[in-house]
Amino acid sequence: MGFSMVWVIDLLIHLVYKAAGLRPHTVALDDDTTVHCWISSSLLPPSSAIRSKEKKATPPLLLIHGFGPRGTWQWSRQIWHLAARFDLVVPDLLFFGGSTTRSPIRSEAFQAAAIARLLAVLGVGPPHRARVSVAGTSYGGFVAYHVARALGPEWVERVVIASSDVLKGPDDDRALLERAGGARSIDELLLPRTTADLRRLARLAVYRPPLFVPEFILRDMLQNLFSDNLEEKLELIKGVTVANKDEFHLTPLPRQVLIIWGEHDQIFPVAKAIELQKRLGENARLEVLQNTGHLPQMEDANRFNKLLFSFLLGASQPSLSNRVRD
Repeated sequence: MGFSMVWVIDLLIHLVYKAAGLRPHTVALDDDTTVHCWISSSLLPPSSAIRSKEKKATPPLLLIHGFGPRGTWQWSRQIWHLAARFDLVVPDLLFFGGSTTRSPIRSEAFQAAAIARLLAVLGVGPPHRARVSVAGTSYGGFVAYHVARALGPEWVERVVIASSDVLKGPDDDRALLERAGGARSIDELLLPRTTADLRRLARLAVYRPPLFVPEFILRDMLQNLFSDNLEEKLELIKGVTVANKDEFHLTPLPRQVLIIWGEHDQIFPVAKAIELQKRLGENARLEVLQNTGHLPQMEDANRFNKLLFSFLLGASQPSLSNRVRD
């Protein structure tokens, strides 16, 4: 096998996670569904030889990734900072990484149900621990909303929805394909098969994409980041219920919600963030980050992390909408 930049980055990210005190863990939820995750060592089973015995219990925080690179990649610039103040759970969603199911259900609500069962198995949340806060980005924001709604305020402390149009519908998909300029379908856009597809997705997702990326790097990314479980991921895209108004109706969440969006997001334009904040009501606060696109947690991790900390650790705050951070 030839040199793989993806393999090297994967190794470095895993070292960061381990240095921050997280460990990989796999949980069989039932005979059909298995979830792989990275968790703070203090959350490992008592019998584990590497369970942290020194760390004092801290508030639990669930980080849910979106489509695209591995979940560990999508939160890599948050882990080191968050691990000092939170007990972290970073799952692979079903059909990403090491998580899988034999169930035919493909909705984000089913993903949320699996994550809720994972928390219960790990003993995260009441009655054993403090309520959990939930953060999700892009597709993970859909799942985070369902987790919060399903578990209720008795389990969920605060919710962060980043770059995630929980109000999306068919018109939004058609507008996205027009912006994409060439993709024939949403799944073709989000599940690139060629290097040209991947370049197109990068132009949409990143505010300032690299001017030049060699073809061999793109081929490496396609093979090692986007080629697994393609059929199942296609079914996940088709199974999204937020786009089906006969199956999904957004209702305000009875807890504090922080919405974080990139000012130049071309996947979900910032106008949808403003609409989402209004629909979620007085408990929702919106922060728009300048000079970022669909990946603000990666494109400007410093400002993103400051927002997370001030929201998750601060006192309850009134609704603040459409504020752009310098």
